[in-house]
Amino acid sequence: MEFSNAERAQILVEALPYIEKYRGEVVVVKYGGNAMINEQLRQQVMEDIVLLHLIGVKVVLVHGGGPEISDLMEKLGKKAEFVNGLRVTDKETVDIVQMVLAGKINKTLVNLLESKGGKAIGISGLDGRLIQCAMKDPQLGYVGSVTKINIEPVTDLLEKGYIPVISTIGCDEEGNTYNINGDTAAAYIAGALEAKRLIMLTDIAGVLRDKNDPASLIRQLSIQEAKQLFEEKVIAGGMIPKVECCITALKRGVRKAIIMDGRVPHSILMEILTDEGAGTMFV
Repeated sequence: MEFSNAERAQILVEALPYIEKYRGEVVVVKYGGNAMINEQLRQQVMEDIVLLHLIGVKVVLVHGGGPEISDLMEKLGKKAEFVNGLRVTDKETVDIVQMVLAGKINKTLVNLLESKGGKAIGISGLDGRLIQCAMKDPQLGYVGSVTKINIEPVTDLLEKGYIPVISTIGCDEEGNTYNINGDTAAAYIAGALEAKRLIMLTDIAGVLRDKNDPASLIRQLSIQEAKQLFEEKVIAGGMIPKVECCITALKRGVRKAIIMDGRVPHSILMEILTDEGAGTMFV
């Protein structure tokens, strides 16, 4: 689709009130799923983040990397085990998690952001003891539940004009390393930053009243309404932990949290810079 110069100018003028509204505000983006695996989508997500960064939004990128962890485990001849949907993580597996998340994925994303004109620095939850945790369940091994966020390393980077790119591994008092659920970590980090927005990029359009009908998207939910939908089993399966993370974020000081489809090109810009928005917003 080709735009004339006049149309382009009009689009920019219409975005102006949103640019003013978000300038200097913190937006946390939780990045995973298909938007991370598909190369074209990955480029577009990075462009969105750099654009927001250049207009003065303080963007924090929190990423997971489940599929890549499973791939490397397979290459090393290690079988992935799951208990109630959570990865069993022994000492060897946590080393693999650290290699993939804090190494390969984190640095690839930093490099991509830099190549698009952003200023980015990658850190993990171990740096500056950003994510402190305890063992969630001995059955699961080194899977952590967050006990404390030391947000200073992130605020220091934001003050210096960087995009912090955070991989979600954490540590306990003894210095053991743990695998942390990416959505949970993003909710706690956004809460500690009192972010204006937490954006969760997923592989679904948002909360659907009828899971088989994309047109039944619920655009806005309060915590109370979300609890009602839990009871009615409208929010079920893999959507439950994502919605719980949004509620956690709101309770911890985030102003609005959004679950939206990362498979839609430039969905982050549509959410931040237009009236339409994208996905389901929790208020």
